[in-house]
Amino acid sequence: MKRIIYKTESGGVAVIVPSPTYLQDHTIEELAAKDIPEGAEYEIVDTDTIPSDRTFRNAWEYTA
Repeated sequence: MKRIIYKTESGGVAVIVPSPTYLQDHTIEELAAKDIPEGAEYEIVDTDTIPSDRTFRNAWEYTA
């Protein structure tokens, strides 16, 4: 499964988790086009790229 990550305006990292239902009729690229703020750089990554330990999630960084 894939995830979409992007840097927020406040400098944090947002992670979009697509629902299997949405992906039945749409692509993850369509989801990104719909939900990513205009002009924000983003990346579609494998699930295992995202840290599973959420303890320090406010310290996560994304550099495009």
